[in-house]
Amino acid sequence: MASKTQFDQETWRVFRIMAEFVEGFEELSKVGQAVSIFGSARTLPSSPYYKLAQQTAVEVVRAGYAVITGGGPGIMEAANKGAAEAGGRSVGLNIEIPLEQIPNPYQNISLSFRYFFARKMMFTKYSQGFIIFPGGYGTMDELFESLTLIQTMKMSTFPVILMGKQFWAGLIDWLDKVMFHVAHNISAEDLQLFTLTDDPVEAVTIVRESGETHWTEPVGLIRANHHHHHH
Repeated sequence: MASKTQFDQETWRVFRIMAEFVEGFEELSKVGQAVSIFGSARTLPSSPYYKLAQQTAVEVVRAGYAVITGGGPGIMEAANKGAAEAGGRSVGLNIEIPLEQIPNPYQNISLSFRYFFARKMMFTKYSQGFIIFPGGYGTMDELFESLTLIQTMKMSTFPVILMGKQFWAGLIDWLDKVMFHVAHNISAEDLQLFTLTDDPVEAVTIVRESGETHWTEPVGLIRANHHHHHH
């Protein structure tokens, strides 16, 4: 059986988790409309993707949105930097993990999370869209989470834009040829849930034209009998 102290620790952990949600909701609700920009922490400033992310953040700010990133180095730094340079609001949702580098200096709102899931909810709840640059597992996680939420209608008309045609081509090819055509694990419509581009202006235009906020509070099952028409 779990000891009393173990139970107490678990209980306190729940409060710490709650605190992360409360702080996140409080800070981000003040930010206004925002776009989340994702990509690798390992991208160097000399990379064309770094420059593209910086440029994209400038366009996002010019269109009247704040920029939200994961607060780290690489693409995240590039996006916070571009937003700050354009005089926009730039949010970093930093994660405390053993190997995480120091939060980049360009975020003008900086939040720190111990729990990945609390932080992830902030990206989806407060974004008008995702612009996703080349990255690793964390970037893929954000991409596929957003596609899952749209596919299962937890988020509606939510723009997911993949930047870097060369980088994404192989994955998209595999989604089409294998996941869709061979295995039938997704539908043809599911392949339409994202847009591929290398143009920051096009990316921001897609977000702008997609309309207003997209997060739907999760609802339970809609019981079938509500829809029976009595004859």
